[in-house]
Amino acid sequence: MKETATPRRLRCAVYTRKSSEEGLDMEFNSLDAQRESCEAYVASQRAEGWVCMRERYDDGGFSGGTLERPGLKALLEDVEAGLVDVIVVYKIDRLSRSLMDFAKLVEAFDRNNVTFVSVTQAFNTTTSMGRLTLNILLSFAQFEREVTGERIRDKFAASRAKGMWMGGFVPWGYDVAERKLVVNEAEADQVRAVFQRFTELGSATQLTRELVAHDVRTKRGRPIDKGFLYKLLRNRLYLGEAVHKGTSYPGEHQAIIDQPLWDAVHAILQESPRQRAANTRAKTPAMLKGLIFTGTGVAMTPTMTKKGSRLYRYYTSMDAIRNRAAEGTDSFVRLNAGMVEAAVIQHIRSLLRTPEIAAQAVEAARKGDPDIDEQDVVTALAGFDSLWESLFPAEQARIARLLIERVTVSAGGLAIDLNTGGLGSVVREMITPERRQAA
Repeated sequence: MKETATPRRLRCAVYTRKSSEEGLDMEFNSLDAQRESCEAYVASQRAEGWVCMRERYDDGGFSGGTLERPGLKALLEDVEAGLVDVIVVYKIDRLSRSLMDFAKLVEAFDRNNVTFVSVTQAFNTTTSMGRLTLNILLSFAQFEREVTGERIRDKFAASRAKGMWMGGFVPWGYDVAERKLVVNEAEADQVRAVFQRFTELGSATQLTRELVAHDVRTKRGRPIDKGFLYKLLRNRLYLGEAVHKGTSYPGEHQAIIDQPLWDAVHAILQESPRQRAANTRAKTPAMLKGLIFTGTGVAMTPTMTKKGSRLYRYYTSMDAIRNRAAEGTDSFVRLNAGMVEAAVIQHIRSLLRTPEIAAQAVEAARKGDPDIDEQDVVTALAGFDSLWESLFPAEQARIARLLIERVTVSAGGLAIDLNTGGLGSVVREMITPERRQAA
């Protein structure tokens, strides 16, 4: 009696895919339905030695127009490792909708002696006619994908032209209700304040510092930076418009910014950033105005010169301004404002770290508030550096005037007389009411 040869065991990997995430949270979803059909097909071929692998290769919510899918990558890794003999899918387009991508997949399958089977589309890739059939099916799959993409893009454009909200990140100042934007009044007030403050400062850099100092955050809880600020100021959505590919349409949502405020902001934005910076520096109060003197007691006043588009700031002796002869060797004609201001602030920082100044600060602060704790004063002085960096120039100038009694510039360097009373005022401002209560 002739023995029947036992068929070779073929390891079958089932691959499933669904483009959208809709319905994937259901107890029995599209991926489960595809797997059930594929497993039933493998079971029908058991006599040929087909055995279904336990590993799952599923891609829920991934398009067939790309190979960047975690389930497909895992499958290809196992194919290259020689762990798969047959790949089973419900339809060809589940594996790929791109003709070029599918050619790459078939090449990888052939290189590893792996066959490919579609449960609902019978063909044999080992013959020329089978490959022709496969290419025709893939061409139609790619055509269907491109037509679907065009249809979605056309629908999106038509919806935007009607002013409809088409999803995405919800902009600061709005919430979403019934798929429409509605004004969030608390956030809308912040947005209006940002627009209004920009017209006053004319500088995105200064406005960003101010917002960070006041811990104003975006809708997603992140600190505001200049990039976010520029996008906010240029977003026509706040005018009540919907924009698609550079074209604006009347929106269904309510505007937050009125046209005059928008025009005022964009009149500033039309200037070059360099020109706006020069204008801002010109408006910035000189930190040491009325405080700085030469070694001979002559006052130095802030002056500016302009070369091209650049603005240079100085502190100039009144002797030089009035064409008077300077007396003595300690009379300076002109000093670079930025350099002398930086030196003064660095000197103040060093002084505030000394025990003598800390003791004076405690005494001065208690004159205005006897309940202030000494440790709170020490902690406030230790945080002066970070506080200073967060302030915008006008506020820095105010603090400097509170702290400095007089700055004398001589051949021996800088001499700074601190204002003890002002030191107490600054310390009291730095100690929050919450910390006082905790103390």
